[in-house]
Amino acid sequence: MTSISTTRQDAIHVIGAGLAGSEAAWQIANRGVRAILHEMRPHRMTEAHRTDGLAELVCSNSFRSDDAANNAVGLLHAELRKLNSLVMCAADANQVPAGGALAVDRDGFSGAVSAALTSHPLIEIQREEIDGLPPTDWQNVIIATGPLTSPPLADAIRALSGEDALAFFDAIAPIVHRDSIDMTMAWFQSRYDKVGPGGNGADYINCPMTREQYDAFVDALIAGDKTDFKDWETSTPYFDGCLPIEVMAERGRETLRHGPMKPVGLTDAHNPTVKPYAIVQLRQDNKLGTLYNIVGFQTKLKHGAQTQIFRTIPGLQNAEFARLGGLHRNTFLNSPKLLDPQLRLRAQTRLRFAGQMTGCEGYVESAAIGLLAGLFAAADIRSQAMTAPPPTTALGSLLGHITGGHIETVDAGPRSFQPMNINFGLFPPLASPPTKKPDGSRLRGNEKTIAKKQAMSARALTDLDRWIADISHLSAAA
Repeated sequence: MTSISTTRQDAIHVIGAGLAGSEAAWQIANRGVRAILHEMRPHRMTEAHRTDGLAELVCSNSFRSDDAANNAVGLLHAELRKLNSLVMCAADANQVPAGGALAVDRDGFSGAVSAALTSHPLIEIQREEIDGLPPTDWQNVIIATGPLTSPPLADAIRALSGEDALAFFDAIAPIVHRDSIDMTMAWFQSRYDKVGPGGNGADYINCPMTREQYDAFVDALIAGDKTDFKDWETSTPYFDGCLPIEVMAERGRETLRHGPMKPVGLTDAHNPTVKPYAIVQLRQDNKLGTLYNIVGFQTKLKHGAQTQIFRTIPGLQNAEFARLGGLHRNTFLNSPKLLDPQLRLRAQTRLRFAGQMTGCEGYVESAAIGLLAGLFAAADIRSQAMTAPPPTTALGSLLGHITGGHIETVDAGPRSFQPMNINFGLFPPLASPPTKKPDGSRLRGNEKTIAKKQAMSARALTDLDRWIADISHLSAAA
């Protein structure tokens, strides 16, 4: 831990050293302001964490698409890189092959973030639990404790806000040892042979299923022994972007074939003339390539049922699991009602929130809101004005989702606020959507969608550059 000369009153306090808190502390310190980063692990662990590392990835190791021209999360990657994001720097330095996605060696990633924060002269790391509201003499605080906030702090926030926190379940996919996968049945290939960062177009391990095998698998998932819900969990909804595989199976026999087990864009290398009825994909999980996670296989099945059922997948009949799947409860605030446009709690503006607690979903989104919270807090403590990023950018549209009037009056009453990944649906529409190709011919069908996304991405990066120039005064030391 770096020792710095500061009182707790003249620093910005960041509670929680996940992706959002780590990014917030980094942005604060890089603007010449002291940051005290409070992390309760290892003194108090959570249901999902396994180490005391900063920015530990507890679910997937994927940061999703890295395509800035055609994908909203890829655009968010690009915007964060322009703002010297620690999370993106560590991800780029620890990437592993994953087709068109940016996936990382999770231990290397956490180690890189930890090393950067520990060595920064303006960051102090305190290993302690904040088990209630921060002391009143902490006048600039960012709470980034994530979906696994300790109960005493969560209760204090709930009491202060006068509003119950909402909640949903988030699930963890199992990880398999690479050398236990039978490659006489499985093969390497990315969907449509797409080449992504650090990849070669053959980055996933694919396990094929016949219709009979798929039907038996679905039956086993539905009948499998599952972990019981606690009384307080029974009414908690799942987040649709991270459904347990058995819940997807219960929603219809074909659901998995149109989700994580879709067989499109892939050809069985061992039997190329026969189209598999369904395909299970595994993605590299560490830089050494010794671990692979089963894509989309979050689950609440008991461990015995997991090993039994997942070993019926061709190629995984002898699978050895480095980690089995799991499920944990996530909590988040009704942010549009509780937070102001700079992520401050309306009931007590010395407190800001960042990360998944605010109702964003995903690693990159959490880091993005942490980055903005850090910038807002640093500007506050230095009495400098800072505008929000334009709503045409990925950063601005995500901030708008969290703070910008997403409670609408309908016949049934106010619409509930729900977590959201970054997507182009959050962006304002283009003033003049493209209608023609460069050669003058008309865009048709899917060409219009692609051209629209590319135009929105180009607009975002242009507007972000302008905004970065506008806030350049914040980079100078106070």
